[in-house]
This record gives sequence, structure tokens and C-alpha cells, in this order.
Amino acid sequence: MMTMMEKGVENLISARKSLRVNLEKSKALGVSLDKAGPRLVEISQRLPSLEAAIRPIRAQREDLGAVVGHINRAVVPATAVLKVFDAIHGLEKSLSDPESDLPGYLGVLKRLKEAFRFLGENCDMAIQWLADIVEYLKDHSVADGKFLSSLKEALTSLRELHSEEDGGRLDGGLLEVALGRLENEYRRLLTENSVPLPMSSLDLPGDQPSIAPSPLPVSVIKKLQTVLTRLVANKRLEKCVSIYVEVRSSNVRESLQALNLDYLEISVSEFNDVQSIEGHIANWGKHLEFAVKHLLEAEYKLCNDVFERLGLDVWMGCFAKIAAQAGILAFLQFGKTVTESKKDPIKMLKLLDIFASLNKLRLDFNRLFGGAACAEIQKLTRDLIKRVIDGASELFWELQVQVELQRQVPPPPDGSVPKLIFFITDYCNKLLGDDYKSILTQVLVIERSWKHEIFQERQLFDELLNIMRAVQQNLETWSKGYKDNTLSYVFLMNNHWHLYKHLKGTKLGFLLGDSWLREHEQYKDYYSAVFLRESWAKLPALLSREGLILFSGGRATARDLVKKRLKAFNEAFDDMYKKQSNWVILDKELREKTCQLIIQAIVPVYRSYMQNYGPLVEQEGSSKYAKYTVQSLEKKLNSLFVPKPARHGSFKVRVPSGKFNNSVADQNQTATVK
Repeated sequence: MMTMMEKGVENLISARKSLRVNLEKSKALGVSLDKAGPRLVEISQRLPSLEAAIRPIRAQREDLGAVVGHINRAVVPATAVLKVFDAIHGLEKSLSDPESDLPGYLGVLKRLKEAFRFLGENCDMAIQWLADIVEYLKDHSVADGKFLSSLKEALTSLRELHSEEDGGRLDGGLLEVALGRLENEYRRLLTENSVPLPMSSLDLPGDQPSIAPSPLPVSVIKKLQTVLTRLVANKRLEKCVSIYVEVRSSNVRESLQALNLDYLEISVSEFNDVQSIEGHIANWGKHLEFAVKHLLEAEYKLCNDVFERLGLDVWMGCFAKIAAQAGILAFLQFGKTVTESKKDPIKMLKLLDIFASLNKLRLDFNRLFGGAACAEIQKLTRDLIKRVIDGASELFWELQVQVELQRQVPPPPDGSVPKLIFFITDYCNKLLGDDYKSILTQVLVIERSWKHEIFQERQLFDELLNIMRAVQQNLETWSKGYKDNTLSYVFLMNNHWHLYKHLKGTKLGFLLGDSWLREHEQYKDYYSAVFLRESWAKLPALLSREGLILFSGGRATARDLVKKRLKAFNEAFDDMYKKQSNWVILDKELREKTCQLIIQAIVPVYRSYMQNYGPLVEQEGSSKYAKYTVQSLEKKLNSLFVPKPARHGSFKVRVPSGKFNNSVADQNQTATVK
């Protein structure tokens, strides 16, 4: 049995061990405390910010536990949104250059669009859940008002960001930038492949139609269609159309620049009459046909090729804008300007030229500009056609009246052919010619149909016959305006011969008939004979041989009679020559024939007279009595009726207040006609 001593020793040993263990633990605790010191300092530093973060939450433990479920439900979609957002910006590095790798660029853009769509759809969910949390915190007084207000402001900003431009800024604008680069590629494809038509290959269209091929390669069109599909899917159709119209209309305008179309901008006040811009009107028809058949035809086809998948309204609207911006409106405006110019018979021919050009392009206009998108072009075209038809018809139906009004104008002082006669005969022949007859008939048919009347070709012929009857009446009236009857005979001889010679074999001459032409030829012969009888044929009687006895004592008496008669002849000849030297016979054939008739009437008598009686006076000075030799007399007579060099203008009519007046510009100027 253990003694008390032993027990005490054992207890002592046990206490020592216990003390030793506790000492070790204290040492370890000290070491731990030494290590925890810096951590406690760090925690102490973080406590103020942690305290500020949790201060708004002033709820019981049970209420905070209920919030956990709401937070977890919101964290899931929010986390998904953040992951997609990170993925979107990961795709940014994969976006290649669309010019070098268009398929690759479109592939990445497609993924970007899908990610953007997912981002947008899940943003709604995340925003709704976050809104629910805010409402829960507010309803259960889990957080103070200032904290809740801050959360609400953040949610409002997020909603606005999501709704702005259909959520376009949720990805930081990356999709917009990518689509912008694709727009730039769309513009580049158009610009680099839009080449103006080389003028070296320009042949203005003639009678045969010219349908231009597509101005872009098929490969480029396919690329444009691919790019266009992606841009339209992103609601950029309007911008695509704007770019297309800008590039292609600019290309058409550049193609037209070589034609020098500055005249299209001319105003009514910039020219006096249609004749001053006749050349422009002729070019207008050729240039318009070229623009329609070569340029706009190609643009019409190209618009269809590029935009056909988007429907008729889209590509027709696009073409309408190109046509308007490329210059078709300027062409129509020029035609309108011509219709607003002063009235002039030449204007009628120019209006018919304009109508012919428009009529030639009628089918092209109907096909190219027949859609609703081209309403403005249609309106201007209809207005121009109406103006042309009304203007040409009015001038035609007034022509006879204007010819009649010229009767009060004095006749030419030299007895030549008035400019009105030159003009009207040529003018009527043009109206009956191949270039104008069918056009004028068509215009008059349309004009009468608007008045619910029927026009027949016979009416055209009747009107021209009435005009020629008015011309004949003018000649009779003018011939009575001369104080000198002899000059009136020259005038009538000139004009009847002109009508016969210049209408024979023409369409107007055929309309008037052979008997009408022969009648004027006979009138010419008649007035030629009357002219000769009443003027030069009277001179030979002054060289009478009566009382001239050359033998014995009668020689001195004969000499006196010869002197007296030669003096009278010379004076009469000089007076008549002086007066008629200012008269004109325009036609060379008629002039030479008339001079020969005068010579035949005078020279043989003069020659015989001088041969028989000239010696009686020659010794007394030939310049006084034997003033002319036979040769000089004949030469002088051959010099009669020669026209003075002068410019031969056309018949013009000035029209104040929209009506013809009765003046004829430069009416009395003459020209050499051979």
C-alpha cells in the first residue's frame, strides 16, 4: 500500500507536468498573438469602411435572412449578363478588316449580334430582379432611405442605358462601331467600282435603242447584297440607300460632265429668242437620250440587282433619287424654259423637236419613271409635254393671222423678195417634210383631243393652203404700195418666179398643184413683158430716123437731129439706169434673162443707129453725144439688178404680251440667190 509520501511525490510530478504543458501553451499563444497583431491592425483599419457599408442595413437577423433568397435570384441573371459582356469584348479582338476578309468579319459580327441580343434580353431580367430587391428593402425597412435612393438612381441609369438606341450602348458601343466599319466597306465597294463612262467610247445614241450593261461586276454586286442584308437587319436601310444614292448619282453626273451641260441652267432672261439657243435645243435631245438610254437605264438595272431582295418600293425609290440628283430634273426644266420663251415661228419647230425627243423616249420614261417613287419626274414630264403641245399648236393656228398682219409692212424698196416669202415657203415645206409632218400631226391630234375634237390630216393641208393664199394676198397688197408702177412689176416678177422656182418639186409645191405653179410662171412672164414694155422698150423710139437726109443740103439738118436724139436717148438711159440700178432681181437666171431682154430691145437699135449716124457727131466729141459704145452700153445693162452683199436673216416675229405683232425684222434686207 502506497505511503503518503509516495502519493505526494506523485502529485508533485503530475503538477510539474501540467505546469510544463500550460507553459508550452502560453508560449504558443504568445507566438500566435505576435502573429495576429498585424492582422488585427489591418482589421482595425478596414472596420470603418465595412461599418459604412453595412450601416444602411438596420434589420433584425431574421429579416436579413429573408433577403438572401432575393439576392441569390438576382445574382444569377446578373452574373450571366456580366459573362456575356466579357464575351462580347472578347469578340472585339476577333473582328477582322472587312475589306480583306468579309466572310470572317460577317461571321464575327453575327456572333456579336447574337451575344448582344442575349445581353439585351437578360438585362431586362437582371434589372427586374434588382428592382424587386430594392422594393423588398423599402417595404421591410431593411435599409435606410438614403441607401435606397442611391440604389434607385443606379437602376434608373441602367434602364436608360438599356433603352437608349435599342440597347445599343449595353456593349459599350462595340456593335455600332462594327456596323459602322461595315457601312464604310459598303461605301468603299460602291466608290471604288463606280467608274464614269469613258467618253472615248461615247457614241450618242442614234435610231437604234441602246441598253447599257450593269456598271458593276457580278462579284461586287453579290458582296453589296451580302453587306446590305446584314446592315438592313440592323435597321440601317435608310443609311445604305443614302450612301448608294450619293455615290451612284455622283458617278452619273461625272459621266455627263464631258457633255458640257451648262446650258441646262440657262434662264428665260438669258436669251432673246429660241434662235439664239437653237444649237442647245438640238443637243438637248441627243444628251437626254444618252442620259436615259446609257446612264439611267444602267442605274435602273443596277438598283434592281442590288436591292431586289428588299422589294420594289425600296429599289424604285432609290433609283428615283439617283435620277433626280443626277440631272433628269435639269433636262426637264430646260425644256420648260424653252416653252416660256418669246413667241416666234422658229420656236414652233423647236417645240416640235422637243416633243419628238420626248416621244422617242416615251416607252423608256414610262418604264424607268412609271413608279410612285418618281412622282415628281412624272409631274414635270407631263407638264412639259402639255406646255410643248399647247405652245406648238397655238403658234401653228396663229400663223395665217401673222402672215396677214405683215401686209401693213412696206414692201422692199428694191423690188426684191420679202423675207416673209423666203421664210414662209421654207417654213411650210419644213412642216410638210419628213422631219416635222408626222410630229406636227401628232401634236395637233393630241391638242384637239384635249378639246374633245377630232383632227384629221386634211386640216393640216387646208391650213397651209390658207397660209399660201394669205401670202398671195400679201403680194398683191405690197405691189400696190409702190409709187413707181415699173418697180411693182419687178416686185411681182421677182416673187411669182420665186414661188414657182422654189416650190416646184417640193412637198408644198405638190400640195399646191401644177396648175398653181404654172400660173405663177405665167405671171412672171407677164410682168416681165409689162416691165420691159413700160420702161426700156420705150428708149429705142428716141432714136428715130425720121427726117434724117444725108445727101446735099440735108446733112447739116441730119447732124442736128442726131445730136438732139442721141442726147435725149442718153439722158433717158442714164435716168432709167440710175433709178433701176438700186433695184434687185434675186434669182440669177431671171436676172440674166431680164438683162438679155433689155439688151435685145435696145442694143441692136443703138448699134444700127450709131453705124448709120454716128459719124455725123463723132468729130464733135463722143462723150457728149456718142456717150456709149455698143460694148459699154451692153456691159452697163448687164450690171443691172445685181443684189448688194447683205446678210439674209430669217423672218422673225417679236411678241409683246404673248401675242404676235406685225413687224418683220430686217424685212427689206436682201440676199443673193443663185
